[in-house]
Amino acid sequence: MATNTGRQSWLDATSDTPLIHEYAAKLTTFVDAMADGMIDGKELSAQESRLQQEMKALEPKLDDALHASVTRVLCELTAYNIMRTLASLQDARPKSVFRG
Repeated sequence: MATNTGRQSWLDATSDTPLIHEYAAKLTTFVDAMADGMIDGKELSAQESRLQQEMKALEPKLDDALHASVTRVLCELTAYNIMRTLASLQDARPKSVFRG
């Protein structure tokens, strides 16, 4: 969702739900890596390299206060993504227990 400044908003305008997950799901490199349902070491390494490249390009542009704020956002985003993934895995588990 673009704002009136042309930026992609980080939050849904109605619900304030983070939209970063939805944006990531549209990244070609992510979609290609996820196509077979498995992530191998090469794909993970390539993603890490892309992340490093983006971080190296952004970090020098930030003053100390903004750097601290972006660092907190990245940490919160990472925690949210891990929690969201675990919640999805828990929801996908069978609800009954096999008693053989």
